[in-house]
Amino acid sequence: MAIADPPTPLSFPPLTYAKLSPAPFLHAHLTSTPPLRPNTRTPSTFRPLSAHTGSLTHTHGSAVVRTGDTAVVCGVRAEVLRVDDIADYRPPPTEGDNNNNDATTSLATLRHETHTSASLNLLVPNIELQTGCSPAHLPGGPPSPLAQSLAHRLLSLLHIAHLVPLPQLQIWHTPPDAPSTTTAEHDDDPPPRPQLKAFWVLYIDVLFLSLDGGAFDGAWAAVLAALHATALPRAWWDAEREGVVCSPRVAEATPLALRGWPVVGTFGVFESGGGGPWVLADPDDFEEGLCEESVTVVVDGEGGRVLRVEKGGGGGVGVKEMRACVEMVRGRVGEWREVLGRGA
Repeated sequence: MAIADPPTPLSFPPLTYAKLSPAPFLHAHLTSTPPLRPNTRTPSTFRPLSAHTGSLTHTHGSAVVRTGDTAVVCGVRAEVLRVDDIADYRPPPTEGDNNNNDATTSLATLRHETHTSASLNLLVPNIELQTGCSPAHLPGGPPSPLAQSLAHRLLSLLHIAHLVPLPQLQIWHTPPDAPSTTTAEHDDDPPPRPQLKAFWVLYIDVLFLSLDGGAFDGAWAAVLAALHATALPRAWWDAEREGVVCSPRVAEATPLALRGWPVVGTFGVFESGGGGPWVLADPDDFEEGLCEESVTVVVDGEGGRVLRVEKGGGGGVGVKEMRACVEMVRGRVGEWREVLGRGA
């Protein structure tokens, strides 16, 4: 009588275990020696960042940024907003000086610039997620809550960081001197003062090509790279046409000179009954679904000042972990400046 071979034990690929029991699957990886996440990164390792600027020729600035499997494209379009078209607009007394764009700008001036930019909507970010970038964002649907939240966070960070100087968005006109007269009483007349005629409005369109976690980090990196690559056309006021005229020559365009280098880092906090919590830098989509707590840190690359800290979810992150997150983001300043500023 022949003896049957012993049954072959069932074996499944790791992806199957991740779908059947995701939390124990991640926990098993983090408790290994050394601890490695399913994507082979250590808990404190960010995904590599890459960027390419100038891809969209019909915009004034553009960038394509990729971090892991998350790819984002951003285009910046500049349009003219005439002062005459702004209801009840009253220029403040300080607008006669259009050269206030140095590193020693006072805090009061920065607040005035931010208030003016916000009240006139000179920076308009827009997020497009319904591109099929992930199974959760299929084409043809309405704007998702995530897209609206990302647009609000981007706009808030643009204002908090004072990234775009207001003087660079202003279009001035100096009236010509009056015809000379023979009367001596006009010899001491002051020269005509410059007049503010219009503003540039920057429409910042962000489109996700693929999304595998880190939506805010990828969107902000694309916005920062695109703004550094943005150049505004030379514009002047034409008194005969009573409108703003722009030069079509690319060589006459003026690049934006931004303030600072705000660097963003997002962390997910994974907790399990068998240990933890584990703070995971730059979580992917699989890890984001298992982390009930998240922390986003924004650090100014020029000086290392903390611009913003966002925290949501549980209470696994204390002061010690928060300081570690800040230091990890500060450690990425060099990479961001090298990658995102390469084509600026």
